[in-house]
Amino acid sequence: MEKLKPERVVEMLKAKGVDVSVKEAASILEFLRKMANIVVSQYLKRGNKK
Repeated sequence: MEKLKPERVVEMLKAKGVDVSVKEAASILEFLRKMANIVVSQYLKRGNKK
């Protein structure tokens, strides 16, 4: 799976009317990747119990 590049994030957000720099987009991606790892980790620890 190819990782999303900051430049692409800038384009996607610009299309929605949000202007960010490439540096800001990189920070956003880093945050989202960390959050995704936490969510998956928590899901696996719970063993999918509800």
